Amino acid sequence: MPNQFGKLFSIATWGESHGPAVGVVIDGCPPGLPISVEEIQAELDRRRPGQSDIVTPRKEADAVEILSGVFEGRTTGTPISLQVRNADHRSSAYDEMKDKYRPSHADFTYQTKFGHRDHRGGGRSSARETIGRVAAGVLARKILTVAGSIEMRAYITQIHDIAMPAAAAGELPSLEAIEATPVRCPDATTAAAMIARIKAVRADGDSVGGIVECRVRGLPVGLGEPVFDRLEADLAKAMLSLPATKGFEIGSGFGAIALKGSEHNDLFVNRDGRVRTTTNRSGGVQGGISNGEDLVFRVAFKPTATILQRQATVDKEGTATELMGRGRHDPCVVPRAVPIVEAMAALVIVDHWMRHAAQNRIFTFSD
Repeated sequence: MPNQFGKLFSIATWGESHGPAVGVVIDGCPPGLPISVEEIQAELDRRRPGQSDIVTPRKEADAVEILSGVFEGRTTGTPISLQVRNADHRSSAYDEMKDKYRPSHADFTYQTKFGHRDHRGGGRSSARETIGRVAAGVLARKILTVAGSIEMRAYITQIHDIAMPAAAAGELPSLEAIEATPVRCPDATTAAAMIARIKAVRADGDSVGGIVECRVRGLPVGLGEPVFDRLEADLAKAMLSLPATKGFEIGSGFGAIALKGSEHNDLFVNRDGRVRTTTNRSGGVQGGISNGEDLVFRVAFKPTATILQRQATVDKEGTATELMGRGRHDPCVVPRAVPIVEAMAALVIVDHWMRHAAQNRIFTFSD
């Protein structure tokens, strides 16, 4: 079903923005993995609303509860159910949106597809659904730290038309630099300009989008499958399944069209007894399979659809009308998207790592 993601390490998220709770069921997690509520909570705190003055003021503790699959601080190998209760929902702010479609939102498509929808806070289309993804991502990242020395960082490189200077080749920003400001851009000067822009558009009742870049270091060679389940294909699906996403690119991305093959090719060399590449325009993936270099990709997020300005629209009967956005919304969703991008990357990688091990390590054949 479309609410499930992953093959060997799989998740199923559930819940709506203004329902009693949201959560996730994780299946396929190996037994014996040490995990605590505090570890999961730390990542949810990075995603939660109300954490700074440039995001939605909705006040949610997002306190996670482990309902199953963990005993005495370790996973049991059975399905893990995690729940976060909704507390600060103000559904009356959405009364007008029951019959009027918000421009560029999911109201029209949900209503047409299902014939019945939860309009409160966007229901299932709300970004609160991503709570389950972030919570599951904590376990995925924990597995990766056991499987290998994996470093993963997501950070903002652009908000609206303000972009940070290109990072030096191979540079991995520190978590401290990323978390130094609420906008999660590791370049302090650029971050200050981004924050000022977000505050300016919020004062006008408007919104802006941006780009999140993610870099993963330490992956082994061999993750990913040829043809349909290429590593970058599953990453693209994971990222474009997030609310407000509009673009995905890996390595040189769309910039590759401006280069010749002789300029774009990553040349192979023997470095310290390992096959490496002199450049990384492939973004760590060749032929759909990880090549041991840094995995580097970017995700584009559109401006928040719900803005506090009067806009033309139609109602459920198709009658022309106007709608004034209400409720509490992010003037820019991108800062809170950073931990979500990391979580989805971890979910894809751990699933492919398990698939690689099942096919290539458990069964060995010789002449």
